[in-house]
Amino acid sequence: MKRRLAILTEIIAPYRIPVLNALVQNPDVDPFVIFLSETDPSLRRWRVYKDEIRFDYTVLPSWRRRVGKYNVLLNHGLSSVLDRVRPDAIVCGGYSYLSSWSASVWARRARIPFLLWCESTLKDQRSGHGVIEFLKRRFVQRCDAFVVPGKSAGEYLRALGVRGEIITAPNAVDIDFFSGAAQLSQCGSDPIERFGLPGRYFLYVGRLVTEKGIFELLDAYAKLDRSLKSAVGLVFVGDGAQKHELMRRIAVISHAKVRCMDFLQREDLASVYGHAEALVLPTHSDPWGLVVNEAMACGLPIITTNAAGCARDLVEDSVNGFVVRPGDVAGLSSAMSRLACDARIRQEMSSSSRERIQGYSPAACASGIAEAAKSLWTAQA
Repeated sequence: MKRRLAILTEIIAPYRIPVLNALVQNPDVDPFVIFLSETDPSLRRWRVYKDEIRFDYTVLPSWRRRVGKYNVLLNHGLSSVLDRVRPDAIVCGGYSYLSSWSASVWARRARIPFLLWCESTLKDQRSGHGVIEFLKRRFVQRCDAFVVPGKSAGEYLRALGVRGEIITAPNAVDIDFFSGAAQLSQCGSDPIERFGLPGRYFLYVGRLVTEKGIFELLDAYAKLDRSLKSAVGLVFVGDGAQKHELMRRIAVISHAKVRCMDFLQREDLASVYGHAEALVLPTHSDPWGLVVNEAMACGLPIITTNAAGCARDLVEDSVNGFVVRPGDVAGLSSAMSRLACDARIRQEMSSSSRERIQGYSPAACASGIAEAAKSLWTAQA
């Protein structure tokens, strides 16, 4: 018989819907998802694909404000929802909201397992504040087990000295959607003509902020040979606080094809992936980097840094891409040059990316979440 699993998560993110839909198919778990908010318009412009949802859910009433670099999100009604749903376990997607602590209190009172879905890493630059670190350690002490997307998050939890079991639910996107849309796009020149893109280009997708390494990427591209810059462009996709500064710096690069595009929804984004030479994610700090999953599903080689949470799981250096240190402009430029100049390496890395990403499907992620809950139910029996 299926047992009810409540999942507390921030917003209706498009990449989570396929995972939660897959969880419905698990023979042992009956998921009920509690969203703290539909979306975060101040930070994300994702479309909310409610028509694709196949699981039971509710969205709590909320109040949200940005206070400096912090995201304050307050909710009410959580206890009433949990009283009605009566879950057999709770998976909580984070520890930074008051609702996370409220769910922990409810689970302890109801004597049911409480699991943390953790994506933080040791290289996460959001860590470090004394009070936050103290509260974080207190929170993880209240958890019975942990769900992580990959190796870096598991390493982080072990460094905190957690006692509960750590189970991997590999971070996932809808591989079939991105792969299919990219292949369809490759049958024509759709994004090249529609968006005015170069015939060949490196691609960055994400927030246009300093901590994502966008200026190092631009400097690395500027270091390429003049003939290479004339043949292969660089495309930025996204929005962010440093967009105007980025465009100012782009304007002074000579003999280059650099384009800065607005945020794209997944349908248009897949077609832009489909024509790129490689994805470059030169981040200084990133819990995972799901754009890497998307790009690999589209068959792209990856250039990223070892600060990306996904790097240890998804990118094998010199096999399906290159991994450099954050801020390593010369390393980035060398990797870009090697890929741009060698069609054979691009093809081999493309095939490796497509093969490697198959283990990071929504079904695989859902299976990991279910296994984490089942392990605790078995221990209780």
